[in-house]
Formats: sequence, C-alpha cells, structure tokens
Amino acid sequence: MIKAILVPATGSNTDNNVFASALAVARVFDAHLDFLHVHADAPAMAATMAADGSGAAMVTGLIERIEEDARGREEAAKQLFRRFCEREQLAIADNPSSRPGPSAGWLRHPGDEAYWVAEYGRSVDLLAIGRPTQDQGVSVDTVETALLSSGRPVLIPPATPLTAVPETVVIAWKAAPEAARAATAAMPFLMRAKQVLIVTVAEERGLSDTEGARLMTSLQWHGINASTRHLRPERLGAADTLLAVAKEQRALVVMGAYGHSRMREWIFGGFTRHVLRGAEVPVLMMH
Repeated sequence: MIKAILVPATGSNTDNNVFASALAVARVFDAHLDFLHVHADAPAMAATMAADGSGAAMVTGLIERIEEDARGREEAAKQLFRRFCEREQLAIADNPSSRPGPSAGWLRHPGDEAYWVAEYGRSVDLLAIGRPTQDQGVSVDTVETALLSSGRPVLIPPATPLTAVPETVVIAWKAAPEAARAATAAMPFLMRAKQVLIVTVAEERGLSDTEGARLMTSLQWHGINASTRHLRPERLGAADTLLAVAKEQRALVVMGAYGHSRMREWIFGGFTRHVLRGAEVPVLMMH
C-alpha cells in the first residue's frame, strides 16, 4: 500500500505538474505527500565551481550570488506549495491522523539535492519526480541518484499532469532482477488496475517471454487481470514500440531502471533514457 509519497519542490515552473500527478496518486491511496525543498549549500557549490584557484574575493562573491538564487528558489517553492495546498484543499499534517483523504507536509533541508532526495526517499513508499530539463525542475543527477540509491520506486509523470491514475498498466518485461523488483513495487497499482499487460519487445521469443508467462500466472493468483504480449520492434526501436502500446492503452508503464554506478554506466543510457525522454505516459521505475 502507498501511504507516504515524497515530492521534490524545486520552485520551478514544472512543479505544479508534478504536484498534481502526485496528488492523483495520493487521492487513490489516501496517502500523505511530503514536499521536500533542498536549499543549495552555497559555500560547497562555490568551492566546486572555483576549484581552479580563484581568489577569495571572487569566491565570496560567488557564494553570495548562489545564496541569493537559493533563497529565491526556496521562496518560490514555498509559494507554489502553499497555493497548491489551498487550491486542492489539502490538509497540512506532520504526523498520521485518522482523517480520511490525502494530506501534505513541507520539508526543507540544506545541502545537495540529489543526496537528500534519495535520503528522504528511503523512508517513503514512492517518490514522484518530474523529468529533468536543462534549466527547470530537478537535475539529471537527482533522478539518477533517487533511482540508484533510494531503494524505492520512482514515478516519473508525463508533461501533462495526471488527473487520475491509469486503469491499465504495461509492465516492460525482461529477464532481469530490476524488472522483477519493479513489478513487485508496482503491486498497489496492479491490484487496482482493470488490465495489466506484460510486454516483451524483441526480434525473437526467448527467456523473457517464458518468465513473463510465469509472472502472469503469479499475478493471476493475486486476482489481477494479467496477460502477456510479445512485440517485434520492426521499424520502431524497442522503446518506441513499447511506448506506442502504452500510449494507445493510456497506461502506466512499469519498468526496471538499469544501471550500476556513475563510474561504470550512466543509468540513462539506451532504453531507459529513451523512455524517460519520450514517454507521453507516466512511468514507474525501480532499480
């Protein structure tokens, strides 16, 4: 069951869309939303940016500029949070109560965004994080660290905010532990779905199809309406083939996030990166 959701609050124009999508999930599960703003550590950032040996006066000026920008972002994030809660009539709560319906809370922590999003994320059931862009929302590093280090599923909403949780779920299946963990993490969504499609995309049938059939049987034991579908990428790539089916079904995509460490493999390489950039549907990922 999903009862606690973490939502980064960045103070950018993308926040409202992410907030709305997270609330759509919270309404289904009567969950609590924690909105986390990480205030940039100006001295640490300035030290990194001035690692070329710039003079003390230059570093001091850089710290002041970073801190001024950080204060502006924090105030913008607070205002967006307050207006969102007022508009949606969200109850503000720091602790669980018997009151039905979703609630919200504000968290603030100084430091590195990627580190603290993952740190707070370990204590919740789900993270809802917007797609990274060049100058809006969370950084690529924050999404990567949340996926690799939180140990929790991460919901990446589409650009158009969710108004309801999709009733169809597409599981992007392959014979890998990441896919298995993603399917387990998605059980609250699978249990309420009207249709679950276990999709494998490959030129030839193989082990993933056999394991997909076993997963289908396992989900059916839970009373889930699950079926399998094998797709050939043909003219489209594997990711586009999967996304085309998910878009047609207006589905939530559930998939493993594949990667190891920044030194060995960038997590947004290949299939994963393409889905994150091109998906017009919500994606639930788990490493």
